[in-house]
Amino acid sequence: MPPHSVMVLKAIKRAIVALWKGFCYTLGVLFLALLLYQGWFAAHIWYWVEHNPESTSFMQARLERMREKNPRASLKQRWASYPRISEELKRAVIVAEDAKFSEHDGFDWEGIQKAMEKNQRRGRVVAGGSTISQQLAKNLFLSGEKSLWRKAQEAIITSMLEMMMDKERILEIYLNVAEWGEGVFGAEAAAQHYFNVGAGNLNAEQAAHLAAMLPRPLYYERNRNSEFLQRYSETIRARMPSAQLPGGA
Repeated sequence: MPPHSVMVLKAIKRAIVALWKGFCYTLGVLFLALLLYQGWFAAHIWYWVEHNPESTSFMQARLERMREKNPRASLKQRWASYPRISEELKRAVIVAEDAKFSEHDGFDWEGIQKAMEKNQRRGRVVAGGSTISQQLAKNLFLSGEKSLWRKAQEAIITSMLEMMMDKERILEIYLNVAEWGEGVFGAEAAAQHYFNVGAGNLNAEQAAHLAAMLPRPLYYERNRNSEFLQRYSETIRARMPSAQLPGGA
């Protein structure tokens, strides 16, 4: 083989090796960055096992929108520990949002399948299969953006929540950060806002009403006498005795 051809082949070989090394280096850097990014979520969840989150990504986004209209706007939220939240509300929320909450590992695969089939029949998104754990993952950390990346990140955070927290803690945090009206977050603020009682004093009817509001809290705050809301509340109320709370209660 002519010397010139040999030199060309060696140059090509060196270029390929350099490209491969560059690719591996870039891939390694990206993997490390992704690992650190996920570690940031994990560190927060680990901290919240014993400490209460002061705010969430969703709460901050809501406050920013409120302050666009009123710079002095503030959120209503007061933490209520798990024992200080009415069992009726716990049962109502499980019935309304995630009937298999105490059984699954963060994902209700049967519910997801049914939601997909219903959406396919309707030709649009009319039902979701998100569990309480998935909703909490989204509320704590993520934006309202709808993308495959966001859904993937939601799944990862959900798995972290289920691995690091027991079901009672997940439900406790969820009930304290869920939105129940314009700037109204958590069971304590909702109970005071709508019924002038504490979260621990909610009766079955009141609890069912609050649980029925969760899919559209801003709308139902403005339409408290909605016929659909009333019917849905009654349905939840009838199913509450069968709800399984964490710990088998």
